[in-house]
Amino acid sequence: MIVLRDIIKEYTNGKQTTRVLQGVSFTIEKGEYVAIMGPSGSGKSTLMHILGALDVPTSGTYLLDGEDVSALPADALAQLRRKKIGFVFQAFHLLPRATVLRNVVLPLVYANVGREERRERAKGALLSAGLDEEYHGHLSNQLSGGQMQRVAIARALVNDPAILLADEPTGNLDTKTGDLVLATFKELNRQGRTVILITHEPDVANHADRVLVIRDGQLVDDRRTKPPRD
Repeated sequence: MIVLRDIIKEYTNGKQTTRVLQGVSFTIEKGEYVAIMGPSGSGKSTLMHILGALDVPTSGTYLLDGEDVSALPADALAQLRRKKIGFVFQAFHLLPRATVLRNVVLPLVYANVGREERRERAKGALLSAGLDEEYHGHLSNQLSGGQMQRVAIARALVNDPAILLADEPTGNLDTKTGDLVLATFKELNRQGRTVILITHEPDVANHADRVLVIRDGQLVDDRRTKPPRD
């Protein structure tokens, strides 16, 4: 599903150029659950932005389902994100005074999906993310951190993306709640979704089936925590 070949990313500030990614190459198969792990400043966030089509590399090739993402213009990148990638962030990014259902429905409003279909798809996404129907009418600021993250996961799922990209999704949660959220990702992966988890924590990364370690802009390790599935 994902092929990265010799990805280099540089930022220029005046006469100074900083190389953040230094020739990163790897593949991710459809249905894999992969963690990308590295310390602050390692380049993992830059890599996440490239994988999520939020940025493009300075050089190298990024193929997603055979399409060269690294060559797409901004409007095509936006369309690709909308169709193929669901994002989950550490800070949730929910509308605090909107209901849970409204928060999840919003991406479908922008996609011009009809009202009844929007509601049904949003309800289905919330249930898939593990949030019971009794909470769907609550305001998002009435929920616990773990429940808010489940709403964020549901919002990422509602367009039925092929890839779920989660950036430090347990960073604002206690360990027990974080484990429940990680169990949700595991279940979504079991259902066939490709999950890519960005983290700096080894304990979080080990919930994935495979861990890619980034350090100083380079891929320094690629290991499995569990045997590959048939």
